[in-house]
Amino acid sequence: MTTFAGFSAIFMWGLLATLSVSTSAIPSFQLLFICFFVSFLLLLVKRMIGGTPLFSLPTLSAGQWLVQVGSLFGFHWCYFQAIRLAPAIEVSLIAYLWPLLLGIFVANSGNRLLALAGGAIGFTGTTLLLLNNGDVGFEARHVPGYLLAATCALIWSGYSWFLSASHSNVDDIGWVSLAVAILALVFHGFTEATHWDLTAGQWLSALLLGLGPVGGAFYLWDIGMKQGNRAMLASLSFTTPVISSMALFVFDISPLNTAVLTALSLILVGALIANLRQFSGIRVKKRRAA
Repeated sequence: MTTFAGFSAIFMWGLLATLSVSTSAIPSFQLLFICFFVSFLLLLVKRMIGGTPLFSLPTLSAGQWLVQVGSLFGFHWCYFQAIRLAPAIEVSLIAYLWPLLLGIFVANSGNRLLALAGGAIGFTGTTLLLLNNGDVGFEARHVPGYLLAATCALIWSGYSWFLSASHSNVDDIGWVSLAVAILALVFHGFTEATHWDLTAGQWLSALLLGLGPVGGAFYLWDIGMKQGNRAMLASLSFTTPVISSMALFVFDISPLNTAVLTALSLILVGALIANLRQFSGIRVKKRRAA
């Protein structure tokens, strides 16, 4: 179930594009503030239901605060800036190196070659899908954007690895979300024009983003990274753009094509290769038990 929690986060991230369609008019950092504040409210609701003290403070060390707040805010800041400095298709391609990096980070020393091979195949599937949606032409003038996208990949893979090695409480994500929300509000105040006159649809989409891809998913990812099959989750992370394409099709936002099935097939093959030794170990245990 803990691995399923991690995959639920991946599934939510796949819905990001669909839910973001109605929020395109909301300034980036303002939307980030709304989403992370909703994420903090999730903690309060959880505690109200569980009967625990609402404002019991986290036990994070200064280093843990720095890494977690810096990672969650830093990833989104770098992504927003990368999109401004380079084409979105190329930014997405580079940023989606993070599952490959994470697979290498969390693999045992004897599994790293398999993790690299499986991750490379999964990344190929993601690349084929993204290239199908637009032309790629890497240009020197976009290098700053490419570097920021690469920073996104490093931040998220490093943050995920950090979660897998830390012993912090899942509830701490709520307090980290509050800190990120405050930072986003500060950046919004200095860099964007405030736009609070939102339609009901925009408010609903922003709320769903906070409950899901940009909020609730972080709690589930924390559980998956700490207690689930981290190598498997790293491989399955490549399915995010596949889920995204399928969701856009289901909600009649964009058509579906054969590239989705090709990408999914490559991603699943990559996941199988990356986790080959684990599957082999399960078979050996079953034979011994028999």
